[in-house]
Amino acid sequence: MNALNSINTSADAYFAAIMAEFEAVPAKKAMEFSRRGIFKLSAAAGAGLVIAFAWTPKAAEAAAAAKEFVPNSFVRVAPDGVITIICKGPEIGQGIKTAFPLIIAEELDAAWGDVKVEQALIMPDIYGRQSAGGSTSIPANWDQLRKAGGVARAMLVSAAAKQWNVKESELTTADSAVIHTASARKLKYGELAMKAAALPVPDPAKVPFKTRDQYKLLGKRYTGVENLEVVTGKPLFGIDVKLPGMLYAAYEKCPATGGKVVSANLDYIKTLPGVKDAFIIEGNGVVSEVMPGVAIVADSTWAAFRAKAALQIKWDESKASKDSWTKLSAQAHSIASKRGDTVIAQKGDVEGTFKGAAKTVEAFYSYPFVPHATLEPQNTTAWFKGDSLEMWIPSQTSDRAKTTVAKLLGLTEAQCTLHQTRAGGGFGRRLVNDPACEAAAIAQRVPNTPIKLTWTREDDMRHDFYRVGGFHNLRGALDAKGKLIGWSNHFITFSADGKTPVTGGNFPETEFPLQLIANAETTQTMLPLMTPCGAWRAPRSNGIAFAVQSFINELAVAAGRDHIEFFLEILGEPRHMPPQTIAALNTGRAAAVVKLAAEKAGWGRKMEPGRGLGFGFHFSHAGHMAEIAEVSVDANNKITVHKLTVAGDIGPIVNMSGAENQCEGAAVDGVSTMMNLMVNIENGRVVEGNFTEYPILRMKDAPQVDVHFIQSDNVPTGVGEPALPPAMPAIANAVFAASGRRLRSMPLRQAGFTT
Repeated sequence: MNALNSINTSADAYFAAIMAEFEAVPAKKAMEFSRRGIFKLSAAAGAGLVIAFAWTPKAAEAAAAAKEFVPNSFVRVAPDGVITIICKGPEIGQGIKTAFPLIIAEELDAAWGDVKVEQALIMPDIYGRQSAGGSTSIPANWDQLRKAGGVARAMLVSAAAKQWNVKESELTTADSAVIHTASARKLKYGELAMKAAALPVPDPAKVPFKTRDQYKLLGKRYTGVENLEVVTGKPLFGIDVKLPGMLYAAYEKCPATGGKVVSANLDYIKTLPGVKDAFIIEGNGVVSEVMPGVAIVADSTWAAFRAKAALQIKWDESKASKDSWTKLSAQAHSIASKRGDTVIAQKGDVEGTFKGAAKTVEAFYSYPFVPHATLEPQNTTAWFKGDSLEMWIPSQTSDRAKTTVAKLLGLTEAQCTLHQTRAGGGFGRRLVNDPACEAAAIAQRVPNTPIKLTWTREDDMRHDFYRVGGFHNLRGALDAKGKLIGWSNHFITFSADGKTPVTGGNFPETEFPLQLIANAETTQTMLPLMTPCGAWRAPRSNGIAFAVQSFINELAVAAGRDHIEFFLEILGEPRHMPPQTIAALNTGRAAAVVKLAAEKAGWGRKMEPGRGLGFGFHFSHAGHMAEIAEVSVDANNKITVHKLTVAGDIGPIVNMSGAENQCEGAAVDGVSTMMNLMVNIENGRVVEGNFTEYPILRMKDAPQVDVHFIQSDNVPTGVGEPALPPAMPAIANAVFAASGRRLRSMPLRQAGFTT
């Protein structure tokens, strides 16, 4: 396999590792961490109690020998009562910088007002995985963070027991204090910090966790720890980084993936105002790292952008992408009615069931490629110092970036220091660290000078790792009573290597509703593709849900039955589907959220002409989510999404405000994608380059979103992604209810609808 055919193999492998770790978690038990994984740092005078988890013996020894506090721990309790909690994960707008400290503070029994939050350096040997993707942050770190808080609390209790000469069992904790009720004594954590620091660390496995009924912090509403700074424009993001003597860079790559630089007007570019240097970078041929291009270094971003616009580059496109969405769509249509090349899942007598069915339904669904379109364009600041590298990076996988850039520059990871900055949106785009690799490569050519690389909006749109398009030719068989008895899906997707689907282009054998129907099959055909694809909010589910859940509505209509009644019949009796991990469907939890959404939305009520309710469900990223859209369609085909009612079960909620925010954002994102969003690819080039051509939903068109949760005692799971997929079929089904028009292709503006 050559480098171009691999497209983004390293990024794919890392995301797969994240998901594999997540999907292995048993449904009723979070991941455990051994006693060897925890240690206590000896604090310098005045530093107080420090608790950290280490992940390698070498790191543990180095940290334990430290003579002063360094930011490689989770908890520090200072003598003045300030409790510093380090957030290990990247804040990309999902609220982790608030949620992670809340989990620790809950087990610590800290008063939230005493807590100060700091962002961790990228130190995976101390913290373990420091990434955010696949809505895995909460379940993957749940026990680790609880242990950090619980162990610290246990040591503080032990210190108080020794000071008062009482049994630990006689003591309780609350609001950053240890209390001896019998004698009405109380000591604040700050007063106990130095005594606790001298005690041995208890076995984490023997430190009990709170039960949900004991929570004092979790489940309530908290404003984000950086909300004030965000709304007042404080410099938190990667694009805000400023360093003394810093220069600014822009980078131009071939508009078609795989193109190489033959020549460029570098001499002229170097004469332009503010330009300090311009040079060709050959790249390493890995799309997810450094593709060939021309770098411009200037004294301002504006000067670099102006010079970039004046570039005249001759490209060698002999091995570049020639992808065409028009041709690929035509090819998919031509083979849709056939069976796929490979069988993903097959059980029962599918063809026999269809032959004996009372009624059959067939439909072809499609969805296009879309970019991530994060509000903050891609950027990284890199400072190459000859024998070391320092970077400021807004990434979802900064730990992975550390490994990649070290290898790229011929350094060790110990020679690379990475600072996590806040990111202005991720949605999966920042799982890939090509901007960091480009910045490192440019900085290496301009040593001893901080270089901030910033992409233009056009760079961001045309050099993305896209949500892959897809096609489904669906067939369903109904018996005389209108029950679904047969299911067939020819799934047409894309492959970069001819062997495996691109990221987000796969269809699992456990995908809904394959496990729930006695006679069902899914076959797959892969079309060749060079356009880079990546994880896009709710990978694979964001497209599959639209097709599958819309088609279920078609079947319910054909059966003459209520959609929700028909859907609940498919779910059947409450049971946990194999393999019974948190990433497996639980039909009981699914039915509960469906009924809750129906109740809250007033399902079944009489609607005025031109107005309808539509239902959608999807289980993804361990979240059971049901949504009902209320939509009107006027005589001019203008669609108004008035309201989305969201009901979900993701286990116990950490921060209710944050969870609601994520559901609202995901639902609105679903509306925007369903109504308007797509890019066209012709001759290997993405046509659209800015928001003028990519009409993201405007505030005036955003619907009301009403969010409800069932708080269960299951393992808590993420919520950044699961609320997006159901929105799209809910809207499509509501449009049908309101207008009688069945829509089988996204976005709806292709069918002449407007918002």
